[in-house]
Amino acid sequence: MIEKLGSKRKQKLLEIYKTPERIYHLTRKDILKIKGFNDTLADYILDKEKRENINKYIESMKKEKVNIITIKDKEYPKLLKTIYDYPISLYIKGNAKLLNHPSIGIVGCRNASPYGIKVAQYFSYYLSKEGINIISGLAKGIDSYAHIGAICAKGKTIGIIGNGLDIIYPKENQYLYNKILEENGTIVSEYPLGVEPTKMNFPARNRIISGMSKGIIVIEAKKKSGTLITVDFALEQGRDVYVVPGNIDSINSVGTNDLIKQGAKIVTTYKDIEI
Repeated sequence: MIEKLGSKRKQKLLEIYKTPERIYHLTRKDILKIKGFNDTLADYILDKEKRENINKYIESMKKEKVNIITIKDKEYPKLLKTIYDYPISLYIKGNAKLLNHPSIGIVGCRNASPYGIKVAQYFSYYLSKEGINIISGLAKGIDSYAHIGAICAKGKTIGIIGNGLDIIYPKENQYLYNKILEENGTIVSEYPLGVEPTKMNFPARNRIISGMSKGIIVIEAKKKSGTLITVDFALEQGRDVYVVPGNIDSINSVGTNDLIKQGAKIVTTYKDIEI
């Protein structure tokens, strides 16, 4: 819940002090001894209001049926542990067993064309039939249809979101959010309850989509697209990047076709995906 304390700083604190309990009891003097920590960070860490409200927050988690999995727990995704800035904890709703099941991420633009919608559903449907989890970001467009394809196949899907699990964004995905949970899927966030979706949260969310996946399939991306941020994370993390070619006349295909020119693996059938 502490603001301005990113993944790397949390990792550093755990490396030094080993347990959250010891970190909780640090004094200002202790905090200021740590390289890179200043008075502002000390103020955030020692915030009395957050500490006083912690029990109320835990009750809210119980009410929302939200669980927390930390880096120390066996349920934590093993693949995610291998990335540079892994989150030290994940908030989840639904089926925690899916987090370590073989998974493929499917990403693409929000303003999906009929072609993109059809392709997203095709790949997610048939990969789900093969027992592969489908991971996406529960956003408009390609993300939504990737989740829908898995549900139609009676498969399993994981939605990674960029806000607290008590907030549904976009609101039009309320039904899909609930349907994923009804079908024994999972919704995951690194953000505590009450955190609103912001532009900064979504690139951070994207590193988890690729980090939990064996590879990602890119379906429709404009020249300057948030989807390409996920591709960068995937490459940095050593994940496979698969790209579905698009219509050369479509603005939605400029980014995807450029990726193919740069050497990404072109895929035209679900059988091209290697797990």
